[in-house]
Amino acid sequence: MLALSCWIGQAVQAQSKHSFAFSKTEFMLDGKPFQMISGEMHPARIPHEYWRHRIQMAKAMGCNTIAAYVFWNYHEPVKGQFDFTTGNHNIAEFIKIAQQEGMWVLLRPGPYVCAEWEFGGLPPYLLQTPDIKVRCMDPRYMQAVTSYVEHLAAEVKPLLVTNGGPVVMMQIENEYGSYGNDKNYLYALKDLWLKNGINIPFYTADGATPYMLEAGGVEGAAIGLDSGGSEADFEEAKKQNPNVPAFSSESYPGWLTHWGEQWQRPGVDGIAKEVKFLMDTKRSFNLYVVHGGTNFGYTAGANSGGKGYEPDVTSYDYDAPINEQGNATPKYQALRNLIASYLPKGKKLPAIPAPIPTISIPVINLTAFTSVWDHLPQAVNSPQPKPFEAYGQDYGFMVYKTTLIGHKSGKLSVKDLHDYATVFLNGKYIGKIDRRLGEKTIDIPASDVKNPVLEILVEGMGRINFAEAIIDRKGITDRVVLNGMTLMNWEVYGLPMTEKFVQELSASANNATKPGQFFKATFNLDTTGDTFIDMTGYKKGIVWVNGHNLGRYWEIGPQLHLYCPAPWLKKGANEIVVFDLHQENASPVKGVKTLE
Repeated sequence: MLALSCWIGQAVQAQSKHSFAFSKTEFMLDGKPFQMISGEMHPARIPHEYWRHRIQMAKAMGCNTIAAYVFWNYHEPVKGQFDFTTGNHNIAEFIKIAQQEGMWVLLRPGPYVCAEWEFGGLPPYLLQTPDIKVRCMDPRYMQAVTSYVEHLAAEVKPLLVTNGGPVVMMQIENEYGSYGNDKNYLYALKDLWLKNGINIPFYTADGATPYMLEAGGVEGAAIGLDSGGSEADFEEAKKQNPNVPAFSSESYPGWLTHWGEQWQRPGVDGIAKEVKFLMDTKRSFNLYVVHGGTNFGYTAGANSGGKGYEPDVTSYDYDAPINEQGNATPKYQALRNLIASYLPKGKKLPAIPAPIPTISIPVINLTAFTSVWDHLPQAVNSPQPKPFEAYGQDYGFMVYKTTLIGHKSGKLSVKDLHDYATVFLNGKYIGKIDRRLGEKTIDIPASDVKNPVLEILVEGMGRINFAEAIIDRKGITDRVVLNGMTLMNWEVYGLPMTEKFVQELSASANNATKPGQFFKATFNLDTTGDTFIDMTGYKKGIVWVNGHNLGRYWEIGPQLHLYCPAPWLKKGANEIVVFDLHQENASPVKGVKTLE
């Protein structure tokens, strides 16, 4: 019980310095063996007003450490423009709160992180360079990485354990052995951190297979196993390097969900068995995730399985022990009881924090407000379509418009659509194309218009965040072909649909029957609380409440309720705006208390 005694007796002291180092088999805190019981959560996915509550929840479950991804693209959305100060971007504040709550911190800064997050955390501006290669020594990529490392290091350096802070280890890259084998790149990253004053131990994280551990390992770094649930897993780590400790860097209490699937519900038996093994053998571990949070805005990522594309839902509930809204689940109670059973006699876990209050909101009657077709910006003329990134756009939507000359009906092929399109001929909706289903073609009907006009409204959904397909530009990535003829001379309209754009929309009714409508309402609240906006009356789109982008909804499910945290609501008048790709008439919405 030495490790847990150490944990109970050594809350992080704000002003006192500690030492953190490796023996061949264990982590050493102030010279004594230390078992990390870590719970992962991501500051960008949790309203910053709730950071402390979620950290306290993890602590009450038995965790002594918080692991946190830093999403590069969240902190440098525009090349050279960094944000480490506003709201959820304030990484230093998150780390300080963890320290105040007596928790140690594992920092996972990437530059690539996966995390079911857009482009795995890499900034989309990289994709403006047509032939760029990522996660390797491509000098253009490394120049951007160097700038990111310099800026992030300046934020976290004062918070390292060597400087009296709680950050005890930093991860180099993430699951690199699942992607590539550029060891020069991994060592260049390590050297960058060292050069910028990050003088704490490092670790890597890979699947427990020989080729992944070999390709993803860094000499001298602790070996993280995703996951380490058996002696065989730890033996593989030992074969890779017997001179550093290994730990389960991602033990999975839950799992992710894609649009069109059932909710992933792994249950408690598997993770309870794994945690018991890790506790019995006094191995350190990190629960990925102890609390998932929400992919607000355009931040949800995607995988490349299925028919080539699997976008993630907005909720990152993950069936985690602490659910999306911050409540303890039965899985939480089971893991808390299990971990508590290893405490020294007379020691108890902290009380579970009170839940955040929730509210229901009675029916809100939205009305038609305006059409996207009434708010197109100045067109950019292109001989052929290009992806979003070629026009300097990262997220949102884009309209591609051309006049049909020669062939005017027949089989239209989009090569290749990323990711979802509604197609219009002479202003009339004729159908959709869905990359998720492997769709690439649509039939263009004959019309009596001499010069038919074709419009393709494309939604860029989440960029792929894992494995070899992560270069995932959005929009029409190559060309459009009608009966084998390549269509030329396009007008392109960028619609990033930023929060500012939506707040500045004006009412209109010029295209009231053409799909691509905004609906709007004002609703009044006597009291605020967390709620979930029930979108069962709508088809596919995005919701903004008081200017905050809650994320995507889609009638195919499984998610029909979007989380709206209390800090984004106010007593008195509130505003909701819905953009729907298919809905022609307004439907009511309401606020409910749960994700399902």
